Amino acid sequence: MSKKKTNRKTLDPKKLDFTSEEARKELKYELRQQRTKRTFRSTVSILITAAAIAVLIANLYLPILHTYGTSMTPLLEEGDYTAAIRGSKFETGDVIAFYYNNRILIKRVIAGPGDWVFIDDDGVVSVNNEVIDEPYVSELAKGDVTIELPYQVPEGRWFVLGDHREVSLDSRSKVIGDVAQEQVIGKLIGVVWPLDHMRLLS
Repeated sequence: MSKKKTNRKTLDPKKLDFTSEEARKELKYELRQQRTKRTFRSTVSILITAAAIAVLIANLYLPILHTYGTSMTPLLEEGDYTAAIRGSKFETGDVIAFYYNNRILIKRVIAGPGDWVFIDDDGVVSVNNEVIDEPYVSELAKGDVTIELPYQVPEGRWFVLGDHREVSLDSRSKVIGDVAQEQVIGKLIGVVWPLDHMRLLS
């Protein structure tokens, strides 16, 4: 006569005879199963919470942005992912991201509120009558200028240019204009992807 198999799912530990070795083993098994399930649920809950907090922090304080176009070459290449940090104070040379017509653009700050900007026919940029040093620009060009020069930056706004001056559409054009503070996402601090492009941005 074959031995009947015990159905673990129907066993109630409260009804087991604890004097039986088989019952004690069954109780240990049930308790171990319950601990494993509780640990698994707790771990999953912690991971989900941690991921949600990480996403929230990233969106609020450290946005990750995707680069489109070539207006910031050679600093950034199309497809680069960059990290930005929130802020409202910028200096000449800082690279910022900002919203424009439901798009995100990346340009370099050239002048701030109240500054006077002039660009000569060779593409040399002066701020408040002083030529600025631009080692990040590989080839100067006056580009598409539709604003009246010299140009004074209004209060609460920033004058920005792309590093690839010949092709960049930026504050030289009335299409983009200067950037209002409320448009700014933040200052770029580094390239985070792809791996072979990873670096801090100065």
